[in-house]
Amino acid sequence: MSFSGVAYLLFTIALAAVLAGIIFYYYNPRRKEKVEEPKQKMLDDDQ
Repeated sequence: MSFSGVAYLLFTIALAAVLAGIIFYYYNPRRKEKVEEPKQKMLDDDQ
């Protein structure tokens, strides 16, 4: 395997790891309240 092949493989693995990290961070149960808060504010009446 050439250097460029290995570089593309490592880059793809790195991007997949970053994407998995973002998904894990966003959908973490401890962050649910913070993620849902803007939606609840938008649905509240302003009266």
